[in-house]
Amino acid sequence: MHSRTTFLWGASTAPHQIEGNNINSDWWVLEGQVPGMERSGDAVDSYHRFEEDMRLLADAGLNAYRFGVEWARVEPIPGEFSRAELAHYRRMIDAARDLGLTPVVTLHHFTNPRWFTEEGGWLGERALDRFTRYVETVTGILGDVPWVATMNEPNMLAMMMTIQRQMQSRPADGWQSPTVDNDTRPTLPAPDPKIGGVLVKAHHAAREIVRANTDAQVGWTVANRAFAARPGAEEKLRELEYIWEDLYLDAARGDDFVGVQSYSSQWVGPDGIQPHPPHPDNTLVGTAYRPDALAMAVRHTWDVTGGVPILVTENGIATGDDTRRIAYTQEALRHLFTAADDGIDVRGYLHWSALDNFEWGHWEPTFGLIAVDRETFERHPKPSLAWLGDVARRGRP
Repeated sequence: MHSRTTFLWGASTAPHQIEGNNINSDWWVLEGQVPGMERSGDAVDSYHRFEEDMRLLADAGLNAYRFGVEWARVEPIPGEFSRAELAHYRRMIDAARDLGLTPVVTLHHFTNPRWFTEEGGWLGERALDRFTRYVETVTGILGDVPWVATMNEPNMLAMMMTIQRQMQSRPADGWQSPTVDNDTRPTLPAPDPKIGGVLVKAHHAAREIVRANTDAQVGWTVANRAFAARPGAEEKLRELEYIWEDLYLDAARGDDFVGVQSYSSQWVGPDGIQPHPPHPDNTLVGTAYRPDALAMAVRHTWDVTGGVPILVTENGIATGDDTRRIAYTQEALRHLFTAADDGIDVRGYLHWSALDNFEWGHWEPTFGLIAVDRETFERHPKPSLAWLGDVARRGRP
């Protein structure tokens, strides 16, 4: 276990979910086109209020903040980079450091510039060139950032691209948020490994650029489903683990760290993933209440990557009941520290999320340690923020 001073205790956000008015992004376009999808709009205006948000985390006792750089802002048209936006993200890095927060910076968190998607997105012939040029440019402000994630949840990004393809052929189905998964909705499709292969190439190219231009530890973050097999489903489990996770975890073998992102666990039967039935304990996104999933995810990741250091980059629960958030997090941390005591190299715990935010098409699920009034943008820290800060000061749950 790393010492109290080096272990990261913090919270995570994604630019599109909190900044507001990300009008050059492909998600902004999507929000105006898809039936049943709410708009991000002003989001929670963290673009202008990032310092206040960071100060709330630091004052509570946390020592790290994970946030993203928005490609659509930095490169609003191909080849034209905004110096003002690069300076904005550099101010965020400086603000974090001034407050004693270690910045963990994500370079791509689901959203693309709209022009990138219009020219074919990740399956377009220029995709790798476009992305590497962006990474090359943005590393100019990241020289002293200690942790950089090239991409967030490439496995979920591949799955969302698979959904979008399906919607083009069956638009009548309406929107299904990638964060909602229960038995009343169509089952989320498995991510297409062909898309996964492109994202792996992009990650490896970006990793080399980050290493050449910065001193950062570099990796990417993977959504971990914490699959468990029903009797007789072991072979199906291995097949699904590869498509959903291990393809991306294998690609992290040469990384400095791998980001584990875990919320719940899912059963696999002989026919595939079993939808989780309605239950009073379910979260606001329909998933099972499974704080033990985090350690399952960490152990699986450690095994598949052959011992790449782990940073928990997301873990949390969609609930309106903050007492439940504390109970969930406390138990998740207990399991995590047991895994660390067993010899797994865990470098930090970043809770999802710092703020209640735009959950990719809807506003109802609340994951934040801080509530936000969307009329006035006033921040209201929840008891869970102070609780997590106390845990961070002690260095153990």
